[in-house]
Amino acid sequence: MDDIITADIQKLETQIKSAPLPPDLLTKAEEMLARITRQAVHGSYAAEFEQTQHYIDWITHLPWNFTTKDILDLGHVKQVLDSHHFGLEELKERFLEYISVMIINEQRQDTSFRAPILLLVGLVGTGKTTISKSISEALGRKFVRLPFGGMGSAMDLRGQSRAQPDAEPGQIIKGIRRAGSKNPVFLLDEIDRVSENARGEIMGVLVELLDPEQNMAFTDHFLDYPFDLSQVMFIATANNTTHISPAVMDRLEPILMPSYTDEEKIRIGKDYILPAQMKFASLAPGTITIDDALWPKIVRPLGFDAGIRTLERTIEGLVRKVSKMIVEGKGRQFVINEGNLKQFIPTY
Repeated sequence: MDDIITADIQKLETQIKSAPLPPDLLTKAEEMLARITRQAVHGSYAAEFEQTQHYIDWITHLPWNFTTKDILDLGHVKQVLDSHHFGLEELKERFLEYISVMIINEQRQDTSFRAPILLLVGLVGTGKTTISKSISEALGRKFVRLPFGGMGSAMDLRGQSRAQPDAEPGQIIKGIRRAGSKNPVFLLDEIDRVSENARGEIMGVLVELLDPEQNMAFTDHFLDYPFDLSQVMFIATANNTTHISPAVMDRLEPILMPSYTDEEKIRIGKDYILPAQMKFASLAPGTITIDDALWPKIVRPLGFDAGIRTLERTIEGLVRKVSKMIVEGKGRQFVINEGNLKQFIPTY
């Protein structure tokens, strides 16, 4: 046998033996290697080897046994959520209740508890995605986001059979590999926006994915082997629930994300968005000062907006203009007032 072929197969053998594979999956991988070894003797090696190499690369890079340690400290969780988000008290309280139950079960060494799966329902820009990221940070878990907008096939979730050319795992298994742990916070973003033609099939996969009795053995078509998703904390989001099937809704706990009032937006703009944008632009604190009387105009440049994305874009643009003026040598500190507002926010 050619030395290069022998070296390639030995590399794969080392790869599967060094990975913490389940015993029967290890046996399956070894049988695949034995088959291509026999084929290599007769010269029909290349195509089968490429497929086997691709499969072994996937199974050996999945976190079959690895989980991150949860930070089960109510004070820490509350501090993280409050530092990133103003308001949203109902959602924060609900999550703190879940953490409390997790703490009690941890103390009793009871691993059977499964937190209810939250469905955050709200208009664009109301904080559904960012609060999910904060929850993962508060728990010390990895974060994965899977957008459902325009998804046109259940195979996007479940993967393709290896009988298909260029087969790949589905987005669920890909997300788990990116996370590198079995217990990430997995955001199923905008599950109401899947393609009309594929809605029934995708909702069917979601039923399995969100059911603790079924997701402990989720089978991706590419892997053709069950993967335990029972430790994943799933969070779903939607703009509304009209296009979500009753079977999926039965497995979710909906929480309405409220629209922000002008007063809340002013507080968010002052205490969260402006400091964050200045930090992102590497501007020192105090570089930009905005008169209090201007904030009502800044939060409504184009009329009412339920979320804060317009506010974020407005402040981001203001910070960029200040950055440009600093580079041009026009000053080091800037006070935005009624007289110069149009320089920084051209909408007016």
